[in-house]
Amino acid sequence: MNQEAFSFVIYMIHACANKWGKLPSEVYSLLSSVDCINNYLVKHFDIIHTQSTSYVIDDITDYLNARGVKI
Repeated sequence: MNQEAFSFVIYMIHACANKWGKLPSEVYSLLSSVDCINNYLVKHFDIIHTQSTSYVIDDITDYLNARGVKI
């Protein structure tokens, strides 16, 4: 993971935490539990970093829901 992708992942963890009313550490655990960080955020960084924050949060929510993780 390069520095730009790393910064994006950190930003999205904090954005999700703010939206969901959770601590960033809780969001990190949720995302890690279904490999969302590597299999979605990093893997598709080139495309999703151009989207709005709310769009990516909604996409992450869908990704988690599809894997049985409820927010």
